[in-house]
Amino acid sequence: MKHSALKKFVLIGASTGGPGQIERIINALNPLQSTAVVIAQHMVDGFIPSFVNRLKSKSKNPIQMAQNSDFIEVGTIYICSGYTQIKQNMSTLYFVQEVSPKDTYNPNINLLFGSFTNFTNDFETLAVILTGIGDDGVTGCKDLSLRGATCVTESEQSAIVDGMPSRARVLVENITIANMDNIIELIKEFCE
Repeated sequence: MKHSALKKFVLIGASTGGPGQIERIINALNPLQSTAVVIAQHMVDGFIPSFVNRLKSKSKNPIQMAQNSDFIEVGTIYICSGYTQIKQNMSTLYFVQEVSPKDTYNPNINLLFGSFTNFTNDFETLAVILTGIGDDGVTGCKDLSLRGATCVTESEQSAIVDGMPSRARVLVENITIANMDNIIELIKEFCE
């Protein structure tokens, strides 16, 4: 598929409790026509390839690890590791990736989300904060919201661990709060 067909981005950040929720989202998605999905799930680097393989087994869309210098293609779901950012060369978006420094989140959701703020005028953007300890992703989500992106986070009742969602609910204006079933439906509708 050609990059020119890419019109929408879904950015998802998750930590503790996230792998099962991400699997539910990916399994529910129909073939993506004009959307790319980029996911930052806190995880040790060594476990990410097996996580990607597990997700591939039931997905209707191609899934791959985000790799340094890879161009972002429409209809593809990317799983990040390390310090992953999205950059632009002419009209093409691509990944820039470095190994996470010790004692920081892997991957870093704030860095990923923040790198996309320059592109919200060019692409419809949906940013999602799922379950997790701490507050990674909240600053990036706030910045995306200020740039016109639609932002969603889990309700307290839905989140397996309510650290990241609770901070997002407090700090991100106009954020939509929903349970996991409704988040899946919101993502599906956005991707149509």
